Amino acid sequence: MISNRTYKRALMFSAAAILAGATGIAQMQQGGAAGQSQQQQPQMPNSGSTAQGPPTAGGTTSIGDQVFVSSVLESDAAQEQLGQLAQQKSESPDVKQLAQNMAQNRVKLDDQLKPLADKLDVHKPNKPSKKVRQELAKLETLSGPQFDEEYIRTVAKDNERVVKDFNSEAQTSQDPTLQLAAKQDATVLAQHQQAVEQIAQTHNITLEAKK
Repeated sequence: MISNRTYKRALMFSAAAILAGATGIAQMQQGGAAGQSQQQQPQMPNSGSTAQGPPTAGGTTSIGDQVFVSSVLESDAAQEQLGQLAQQKSESPDVKQLAQNMAQNRVKLDDQLKPLADKLDVHKPNKPSKKVRQELAKLETLSGPQFDEEYIRTVAKDNERVVKDFNSEAQTSQDPTLQLAAKQDATVLAQHQQAVEQIAQTHNITLEAKK
């Protein structure tokens, strides 16, 4: 028979084992709950982020990106209309060819930016701005060399501004897709500017100094 002392020791060991097991389970449950709570805790947004517009396929786009795309579409529309006018008014084959190339390239640029413009809810203007209407009205009164001179100066000034805008957008854009497009197109537009300057030299036209 088992003595009373031995029996009591066995009970004590059993109780201690049960208590230890219960404590371990409780600790595991607490640890699991804490880990789950930590995983489910949402990330707080960065309070220092810039104002943002609609998201694009490439990431988050800022208000500055919207302004940039809107400005490009407006400039492209102006170049297309200037190109059409040059086909009618200019008497120089090289100026007509330049106008055609400029207009065609701006149409391609519009096509490239269209998916981003749609995401940003930015649309091409239905009519020229007041400034462009004034430029067109002035050019319509000219012909021959006078038209060529005014047209080339107008195109050179606008294209120079656009090149600067693209270079700036390539550095500051919040959207990787738009940033890459701006970087690539800035190079192409810079080549257009060189073509304009070469034709200006051919026609002895002095352009405004670059700022």
